[in-house]
Amino acid sequence: MATDFAYEIQDLRGTLDSIRAVTDEDALRARIAELSEQAAQPDLWDDQDAAQAVTSQLSHAQSELERIRSLLARIDDLEALVELGAEEDDAATMVEAESELVSLRKALGELEVRTLLAGEYDQREAVVTIRAGAGGVDAADFAEMLLRMYLRWAERKGYPTQVLDTSYAEEAGLKSVTFEVKVPYAYGTLSVEAGTHRLVRISPFDNQGRRQTSFAAVEVIPLIEQTDHVDIPESEIKVDVFRSSGPGGQSVNTTDSAVRMTHIPTGIVVSMQNEKSQIQNRAAALRVLQSRLLVVRQQEQDAAKKALAGDVKASWGDQMRSYVLQPYQMVKDLRTGHEQGNPSAVFDGEIDDFIEAGIRWRRQQQDV
Repeated sequence: MATDFAYEIQDLRGTLDSIRAVTDEDALRARIAELSEQAAQPDLWDDQDAAQAVTSQLSHAQSELERIRSLLARIDDLEALVELGAEEDDAATMVEAESELVSLRKALGELEVRTLLAGEYDQREAVVTIRAGAGGVDAADFAEMLLRMYLRWAERKGYPTQVLDTSYAEEAGLKSVTFEVKVPYAYGTLSVEAGTHRLVRISPFDNQGRRQTSFAAVEVIPLIEQTDHVDIPESEIKVDVFRSSGPGGQSVNTTDSAVRMTHIPTGIVVSMQNEKSQIQNRAAALRVLQSRLLVVRQQEQDAAKKALAGDVKASWGDQMRSYVLQPYQMVKDLRTGHEQGNPSAVFDGEIDDFIEAGIRWRRQQQDV
């Protein structure tokens, strides 16, 4: 059946118009002007963290505006291409137009998903923690596989990341790891990954080659910003220092540079050991502790809302996604029903379809 290009192009324009209405291009241009003015200040880099935040936000806002302009131009070009192909009855041109139509549908779908990220903290950068759950050494190995999956996903998109803390398991893999994804909307995007992930495979650590089920928990929280004012009295914090350790428990630092920070009233514990100095680790730990307390404050303000980070048990009965490598190969999200028959690609960071399905599913749940 021949493609009805007139209808398809009209549909593309309608989708883009809806996206532009939600995006509010005038507000986006005003935001770019404001950030450009801040970026031009001569003392900008006196505070490197603040400077990086400004330049990152500016780059992201400019990219968003350019993305809309580019898609509008591509739709115009597609329309011209179809007219040319029809006039000259050129089959090759129509095949090219068909390919561009498919590409435009995908690009608009991705941008449309971004408009669904309208939560209070969705624009924030993200702090992600992965913890090995039930399943022993296989669970620790699974936690490391998930870390690589998310870092590869970020790398594919050019998103900067920073591993803040790594706790290695004795035999293989990780007990836990915490890292930042330092790009706007990282929290809104990755928050649908929070929950219990389940792996089924023939265990490489079992001499008898038996099938093993293991679990890992993923927690995603928004990164604290200076405007949040999450003040923590010194009297409420207990700080312990220790030496950083590597795989197998060996010491990788000859000084007590690693920091464990405990918030006494809530019992929240944050460890940092990946920076070079105790001062840097202390600052990083305080930032993540403030971010976690921000989540607690949000829960207290509106107990009816689902917790931003979630209560993740990492065991049977509450998994949100299964990665099955044996007896068949399948990755399936149990909330959205989205599945992928190539686990290797998923573990290599190809998780956009799962994330997009999760964002759409979450919005549907909110609208019910």
